[in-house]
Amino acid sequence: MLNAVQGVVSKVESAVSHVHHHIEVEATNIFTMSDEKIIDLVYGTHVHAAEKSFDEDSLFVVVENVLMRSSQIIDKIVQGVHVHVDNIEEKHSKGNLSVPLCTLKAINNELSCKAPNEETAHKTTLAILNKLSNYTWEAKAVLALAAFAFEFGDFWLIAHHYHSDPLAKQLGLLKRVPGLIKTSELQKHRQTILELSSLIKLTMRVIAIFDEFEKLSISYDLKYIPGLSIALDHMPLYVYWAILTIAACATKLGILISSEPDRAYDLSPYSQKISFIFNQLTMQLNVCRRQLAEAEAYRRLCKLILTPTEIMEIFKALVFYKFDVVKPLIDGSTNRTVNIDVLRRKNVFMFFAGLDITEEDISILKPVYDLVSKKEKSYTIVWIPIVEQWTDELKKKYEILRTKMPWYSLQIFSPLAGIRFIKEHWQYKGKPMLVVTTPQGKVENLNALHLIRVWGLKAFPFDRKAEEIISKERHWIGSVVNNVHPTIETWVKEEKYIFFYGGKDNDFIQTFTKNVTALQSDPFIKGAKINIELFCVGKTAKGGEDHGILSRFWTGIESLFFTKDHKEVDPVTQEIQKLLSYKNESGWAVLSKGSAVVTTGHGSAILKVIEDFEQWKEVIKVKGFEVAFKEFHTKVTHTIRHCCRLDVPTLGGKAPDRMKCPECTRTMETYISYKCCHIDGPLSAHH
Repeated sequence: MLNAVQGVVSKVESAVSHVHHHIEVEATNIFTMSDEKIIDLVYGTHVHAAEKSFDEDSLFVVVENVLMRSSQIIDKIVQGVHVHVDNIEEKHSKGNLSVPLCTLKAINNELSCKAPNEETAHKTTLAILNKLSNYTWEAKAVLALAAFAFEFGDFWLIAHHYHSDPLAKQLGLLKRVPGLIKTSELQKHRQTILELSSLIKLTMRVIAIFDEFEKLSISYDLKYIPGLSIALDHMPLYVYWAILTIAACATKLGILISSEPDRAYDLSPYSQKISFIFNQLTMQLNVCRRQLAEAEAYRRLCKLILTPTEIMEIFKALVFYKFDVVKPLIDGSTNRTVNIDVLRRKNVFMFFAGLDITEEDISILKPVYDLVSKKEKSYTIVWIPIVEQWTDELKKKYEILRTKMPWYSLQIFSPLAGIRFIKEHWQYKGKPMLVVTTPQGKVENLNALHLIRVWGLKAFPFDRKAEEIISKERHWIGSVVNNVHPTIETWVKEEKYIFFYGGKDNDFIQTFTKNVTALQSDPFIKGAKINIELFCVGKTAKGGEDHGILSRFWTGIESLFFTKDHKEVDPVTQEIQKLLSYKNESGWAVLSKGSAVVTTGHGSAILKVIEDFEQWKEVIKVKGFEVAFKEFHTKVTHTIRHCCRLDVPTLGGKAPDRMKCPECTRTMETYISYKCCHIDGPLSAHH
C-alpha cells in the first residue's frame, strides 16, 4: 500500500515538474523572443575591452575540412555513396596553428549530455558565450563550431574505420558507434542523420559569411560600404543563432548515439531559422560586394577623369564592373550589335536617360544624329539607359524605346558601375542629359541638351567653346518662341517690337491685352511708324491655356538659364534670370525688337509703363521707343517692389550654389522647392 502511494506521489511530482518545465520554456520561447531581447542578453556576455585574438581563419579552415570529410563519410555509410575520402580536395591551414584545446574542451562540456529542448539550448548558448566573453564575435562562432567538429569528426572517423581497424573498433564501442551504424539503425535513422549533417553544414556556411564580413571591415573604410555597418550591428544576434543551432545539433547527435535514439527532438525550427539567417546574410553580403564594387568603380572613374586618355576607357569604367561583355552596343541604324570599338577616337555624346523619356526628348537629338551620321563623322551618340533594377517589363520597354533611336544604345541589363559617379559628379537627377566628351574622354559639357533645346545645330558641337560664344547671344527670345506661332518668325525678321506676356492672373492678361492693343492704335505710335505686336504665351485663341506651348516656353527659358555662366552676370543673363523669376507670378512681360530683348519685367511694372505712356512718349522723339520704354520701366521698378523668387529645377547642369538677385543684385536666400504639375495624368496604384 505504501509503495502504491509512493508511486502515485512520484507520478504527481513528475507531472508537476513537467508542467513547471513546460511553463518555463513557454516563458522564454527562443523562437518568439524579440531580436532586441536576444541582443541584450548576448551583449551581457561580452567584454569588448579585453578581446582575445587568435588565428581563427586557420582554425576555421581545419573545421571546414573536418566537417566536409565527415559529410562524405556520412554519405558513404548512410547512403552507400562510394567516395574515396583520401581524394577529397581540402583547404590548407597554417602548419603552426595553435589550437586552444582547453577552451574547446570547456565548450564541449557545455554541449554534452543536455536535455533536448529549446530552453536548454538557449541556456547552453549563453553559457558558451560567457566562457568566450573575451573573444571577437566571429571567433566565438568558430570556436563553438570547432568544439562540435571535434566530437562529430571523431565519431565519424571511428565509424569509417570501425570494421577495418582494431583500435577504431574498441574506441567505437566506447563511443557507441555500432549502435548507430548497424544496418537496421541506419535504415531507421537515415533521414535524421542526413538532416543533422545538412544543418551543421548550413551553419558552417553562415559562419563562413561572418568571416567575409570580418575581412571587409578590416580591409575597407565602412563609409565606402554602408551595408557592412548594418551587418556588423547584427553580428551578435547572428552569432547567438549559430551557436544555438550548434548546441541543438550536439544534443541531437547525443540522442542518436544514446540508448534512446528514438527520443523526440525536432531540429526543423532551428533549420528554418538558420536558413532564414543564411539568406539574410547572403543578401547583405551581396549588397556589400556591390557597394564595394561601386566604390572601386567610383575611385577608378575619379582617377581616369583627372588623367583622361581614351574615351573607351572612360566608357568601360562608367558602364562595366568587369568588361567581359561581347558587343554591348546596338546600332540603331542597322539594328545590329557592335563592340565599343566603334567609339574609339570619337567625340561621344553620352545620352543618359531612364525609360520615361518622351518622343520629344528623342526628337531633340535626331537633327544632331542626322548631322553627325552624314557630315561630322568624328562625332557619335550613345544612349546609356539609367535603370536601378531591371525587370522583364522594363526590358520590353527598353526594346520599344531603342527602336525609336537611330544612334547607338547600350544593352546591358544590370546596374551601371559608375552610377554613383554619374549622379554625384555629373549631377544626373533622373532627367535626360547629354554629356559631351572628347576622344580623350575629357568632358566638354555636362548637359548639352540645354543648348540643343534652345539653339539647335547652331550651337554644334555643343562644347565649352561653342557655349561661350552662343551664351553672349543677345537675340535669345526668338530661339525660345521659334515654331510656337507661325507669325512670330515673320515679326522677328521684320524687326517689329513684340510683347510676349503671360501669367497666372486672367484679369492681368485681359488688361494687358487691352492696353497694348490701345498702344498699337495710338496716333503717336502710328505716326512714328513703330510697329508693335503682342503674343500671349500659353493662351489659345478661345482664351484657354495651351499647356504644351507653356511647357516648351519655360523649358526653353530654363535651358537658357543653364547655358549661362552665373559667376559674372551680364545684361542678357540678368534678363533671363528675371524672366525665370516671374514664372509663377500673376503676370510678366518681355519686350523685344525682333529677337533682341529690350527689357523683361513683372506684369504690374510693364503694365504701369504702358498705362503711363503719356508721361514718356516725348522721350521717344529724342531717344527712340526702345530706350524710352526701358528708361521709364527702370523708374517704375523703383516704386513697385515685389519678392523675386527663382525656382530652378535640379537637372544635370550648372545650377549655381549662390545667386544674386537679378533686380537689386543682393545675394538671394536659398530654399528647396518641390513641385508636381500632374501633366501625365493620375499614376497607377503600384506607383
